[in-house]
Amino acid sequence: MDPHTWLLYAATVALISAIPGPNMLLVMSHGARHGWRRSTATMAGCLAALLLMISISAAGLGVFLQAWPALFNTLRLAGAAYLIYLGVKTWRAATHAHALEAMTPDIDGPMHAARRPMALFRNGFLVASSNPKAILFAAALLPQFMSPKAHWLPQFTVLVGTFAIIEVSWYFIYAGFGSRLGAMLRNASVARAFQRATGSIFVGFGTAMAVLRH
Repeated sequence: MDPHTWLLYAATVALISAIPGPNMLLVMSHGARHGWRRSTATMAGCLAALLLMISISAAGLGVFLQAWPALFNTLRLAGAAYLIYLGVKTWRAATHAHALEAMTPDIDGPMHAARRPMALFRNGFLVASSNPKAILFAAALLPQFMSPKAHWLPQFTVLVGTFAIIEVSWYFIYAGFGSRLGAMLRNASVARAFQRATGSIFVGFGTAMAVLRH
């Protein structure tokens, strides 16, 4: 792959990944509540979903969804409903935010079910896969940086690998920022405000997705 093409692609992905969205908000929230080490399970879930969608889009599903708007809208509304559900759940959890007063990022001992790695992974996977626009985005972005004169597999591998590294780097940045908020969340009022703000943003993302037209 031409170095200039790769640099342009890397810069594009870095800019897009840096924009706060449901994935980054979830990673930051889990970093604040559970610490960045445990939030790596959330990161893994988000990344797994994104890589799966990129692979699916490479197989042509993006074109299929464009040809069948009804199916796309069904997936879009299902994703919007999940984000709204997650936001409402997070908002309601604010009433129990006093429990965060005793939480530290690296607390030892038995973990609550909601803090188990598989639960965090599942949460990250569902949030990242809740927006079918990501499939069309991947289907539209990758071809712009692939040369028809070269074999597609090495190019695809480089592009996806670059995407994964940049995306994970931003996950760690957001999770690290979130973990710094962990000490502040020991204050019940701050914890409640954080939960409600996070829940409101998730509801906002879901609502925006629901009313989105393309």
